[in-house]
Amino acid sequence: MSNNITAGKGGERYVPYDERTGNESVVYFTRDLSAEGLKKVYEKVNAGITGKIGVKLHTGEPHGPNIIPREWVKELMESEPELKNAAIVETNTYYEGDRYTTEQHRKTLEVNGWTFCPVDIMDAEGTVMLPIEGGKWMKEMCHGASMTTYDSMLVLTHFKGHTMGGFGGSNKNIGIGCADGRIGKKWIHSREGGDMWSIAEEELMERITESTKATIDFFGKHITYVNVMRNMSVSCDCEGVNAQPVVTPNVGILASTDILALDQACVDLIYAMREDENHALVERIETRHGHRQLSCMKEMGMGNDKYILIDLDNGEVRMTQRQAVENLKPFGRE
Repeated sequence: MSNNITAGKGGERYVPYDERTGNESVVYFTRDLSAEGLKKVYEKVNAGITGKIGVKLHTGEPHGPNIIPREWVKELMESEPELKNAAIVETNTYYEGDRYTTEQHRKTLEVNGWTFCPVDIMDAEGTVMLPIEGGKWMKEMCHGASMTTYDSMLVLTHFKGHTMGGFGGSNKNIGIGCADGRIGKKWIHSREGGDMWSIAEEELMERITESTKATIDFFGKHITYVNVMRNMSVSCDCEGVNAQPVVTPNVGILASTDILALDQACVDLIYAMREDENHALVERIETRHGHRQLSCMKEMGMGNDKYILIDLDNGEVRMTQRQAVENLKPFGRE
């Protein structure tokens, strides 16, 4: 198997749009942070979502304040015909806490109100291996066993910071979130003989991305992505009530069938903010070398880091990222 990943460098550096090469993908955008906004963007990217559908959502630790509101998710799933029989899908955690075992996880789901549809803890009944084409660190990933029973996946992500990954977008949501809690997540985070969290910076970003590739290769054209840029703490939702305070302004909801274009667009919008608005999240991304998630996705052929942003609030105006920065005011300021 060929290795497509180059030596990982530069994960602390933001790459401006003008320095990127290659084709452009389409990313849809709305400022409407509501169930209606969620439906609006989802309906632009749902063409391949058919059959038995899993909605990959970070359901959060008990009483987590920043997760995507369950009312939004409930309305989305009840209003979209293909999602009426869908299940939320999750896996148990690598760290010991309130989602470490399936029993603990079920209790947390009840606390957080994820009771309006089936929730499949995919590694509750074992694991399944899927190949990683072009992986440098791993040749296969261990997932929750039931993941392969789904025909399609909607990756519904709360975009925010992340303690080790710098930021958590769609890549993190499925790269870590579809790996099972005992084997797959261990492969991502630790070396043989090392402590639980012995891998960081470029290597961690590459391992997360390799894991993601196994999932998206499995689903092919039957996977799509929505990122909600709201309540963006520098902390992941796995920190629950202990998350750092939110100091980054809300933006809106973005969606694409291209995972790289979507995560890159969200990062670009963070960098487009004023320094007093983005400093905390930018610092978190750069000190953890989070940009390596993006460059690694590109090297592995998982999408484009150039895109056209389509503003769904203003007649579906098509804009480059540069034009979006100049003309959009999505940051809740005058």
